[in-house]
Amino acid sequence: MKAIREYVMIAVGLLINTLAWNLFLIPHEVAGGGATGIAAIVMYATKGLLPDKVQAFFSMLGMESVGGGIPITVTFFAINAILLIASIKILGFQFSIRSIFGVLCLTIWLWIPFRDLYFNFTGEPFPLFDPFMSSIMAGLILGIGMGLAFTNNGSSGGTDIIAKIINKYRTITLGRALLFTDVMIICSSGFLPGAGIDRVIYGLITMTVTSVTLDMYINGIRQSVQFFIFSPKYSEIADTITQKAHRGVTILNGQGWFSKENIKVVTVVTRKNESIQIFRIINEIDPKAFISQSSVIGVYGKGFEN
Repeated sequence: MKAIREYVMIAVGLLINTLAWNLFLIPHEVAGGGATGIAAIVMYATKGLLPDKVQAFFSMLGMESVGGGIPITVTFFAINAILLIASIKILGFQFSIRSIFGVLCLTIWLWIPFRDLYFNFTGEPFPLFDPFMSSIMAGLILGIGMGLAFTNNGSSGGTDIIAKIINKYRTITLGRALLFTDVMIICSSGFLPGAGIDRVIYGLITMTVTSVTLDMYINGIRQSVQFFIFSPKYSEIADTITQKAHRGVTILNGQGWFSKENIKVVTVVTRKNESIQIFRIINEIDPKAFISQSSVIGVYGKGFEN
C-alpha cells in the first residue's frame, strides 16, 4: 500500500508540473530546466518548419504545439528514452524503475491540452498573465509538483539522470550538476530566432522560484523537533506519548544542581507538525512540567529519514 501511495503521489506531482508548463510557460515561449525545457526549446525552434502533413498527423493525435513545431511530448519522450537506456546500464534497473514511471506519466500529461480542456469546460480561454507573473506562478507550481514527486522517491527523468551519472564518476554534487545543466538549457533559449534576453531572464526567474519553493516544501515536511521534558510524572507522560503519539521515548538520568535531587528527563524526537499533540499530552498530565523544544537539522532512522 505504501508503494502504491507513492506512485500515485508521483503521478499527481508530475501532473502539477505539467500544468505549470501548459498554462504559464508555453504560452509565452519561456524555457525552463530539465528535459522538458529542451523539448520546449525544440518546439519553439521548429515553428513553421514542419510539413503540413506532419503537423496534421500530430494534430490528429491531439498533441499540442506552438506554431506547428515538434510537439513537446515527442521530444521529451525521445530524450528520456535515450537517457533511460544509459541509466539502466550505468545506474542499474532498480534506480531507473521510478524514473521510467515518471517519464511515462509526464509524457502522458504533456500530451493532454489542458488549455483546450479549460475552454471546453468553462467556455472561456484560460487567462493569459504577463510573462513575469507567469514565470513566478510557474516556479511556485513546479516547486510544489517536484516536491511532491521527490518526497515520494520519484523522478521525472531527464537531467536528474544526467546529474546522477555525473555524480557517480565525478566529485560534483547532485544539486550543482542539476543547476549547471538547467542554466545551460535556459540560456540556450536566448539563441532562438526572435528571442531576446528577456526570455532567458524569465526562464532563470522560474528556475530560482522553483528551487526556493522546492526547498521550502521538502524542509517543511521533513523538519523535526526535539523535546526535553522535566516532570515528576515522567512515567505517565512517556507512556502516553508512546501510545497516543506513536513516537519513541528515552528516559535520561539527571540531577538538579540547585536542589541536588535526582530527576528523570523525558526526551522525544518528532515531526514539527506533531509537536502540538506532544504539548497537549504533557499539559493534560502535568501542566507545571518544564519543557524545552528545539529544532533539529536532520533525524535519520526508523520513522524519519533514511
